[in-house]
Amino acid sequence: MKKYLKLIIAAIIAIIFIGTFVFLWQKSQPKEVQYSEFETRTDTIRKTTIITGKIEPRNEVNVKPQISGIIAELMKQPGDRVQQGEVIAKVKVIPDMGQLSSAESRVRLADINLRQVETEYARTKNLHDQKLVSDEDYEKARQQLKQAQEEKAAAVDALQVVRDGVSKSNASASSTLIRSTISGIILDIPVKVGNSVINSNTFNDGTTIATVANMQDLIFRGNIDETEVGQLNVGVPMKITIGALQDLHFDAVLEYISPKATESNGANQFEIKAAVVVPSDGRIRSGYSANAEIVLAEVGNVVCVPESTIDFSGDSTFVYLVKGEGKQKTYERQAVVTGLSDGVNIEIKQGLSKGQKVRGPQIITDDETNE
Repeated sequence: MKKYLKLIIAAIIAIIFIGTFVFLWQKSQPKEVQYSEFETRTDTIRKTTIITGKIEPRNEVNVKPQISGIIAELMKQPGDRVQQGEVIAKVKVIPDMGQLSSAESRVRLADINLRQVETEYARTKNLHDQKLVSDEDYEKARQQLKQAQEEKAAAVDALQVVRDGVSKSNASASSTLIRSTISGIILDIPVKVGNSVINSNTFNDGTTIATVANMQDLIFRGNIDETEVGQLNVGVPMKITIGALQDLHFDAVLEYISPKATESNGANQFEIKAAVVVPSDGRIRSGYSANAEIVLAEVGNVVCVPESTIDFSGDSTFVYLVKGEGKQKTYERQAVVTGLSDGVNIEIKQGLSKGQKVRGPQIITDDETNE
């Protein structure tokens, strides 16, 4: 029994040894290298670039008050459409005490002067009626009366403007009523009722009551790298994509290329602007992030192959033509002159014609990948 057991164990060891030897021998044998193959064809090659930017109105206006005060009433809210001159808000004036005191003093002085001139006019008129003063003196007295009356009215108006922000003589153009300066849509109203606001002057920009823009006149604004800006020209078409709107696509036309670069993350960038063809559904809002695709160069009806089939050697380029079939298949090196590339396919200017087969990259099998 022990004799048979030893024989079985010896046989198992021999089988394992022989199997290992055969496996290693098979693995050491060179495998046939296989390559992908492609047929040359005629097509259109476009070199494009993608620019990231934003959609924004061409004209976006900040509406600011002409006087300082407190927001008493808001007639509009963001998203409302307004016409030029339409009232957005009303401001309650909080008068400056120094200006108010000066205006009140001016009224008192004008009143004193008017009473004095009225007395002198009455005396001159009485004497004129008695033929004791000349017509010239009488006309001067009447002129002085009119001037004193006008000065009193102007002083009262000035006091009303300082105190109330509006006077009886200019009630229709009251500076307490904040009106839109353009027609469009209100994008934002950053103030609330009760907020203090100040007018624009030499020392500050003033408080923005509302931001208004014409959303029918939009532009795409982005930046392009200096290596590509030289291939752009004003007037070229662009394709705009807004990812936030389920990849909404629409057209635009390049209308501005900045003459000066700005540095961004160590690279020189040039600002560009493009006029957007606004969709009729009005889904676009100010500030949407967007991508613009621009065709930098294009050639049509040219012989092309995948760029992966090109063998670059110094300044020269080659392909390997497929000759024969099956085991008789060979690859012949052929010099070619390349042209425009779109990153996938490349133009062949010389060296190939339509319908020829060229060798591509080596086919990697699963076994080779596992190794």
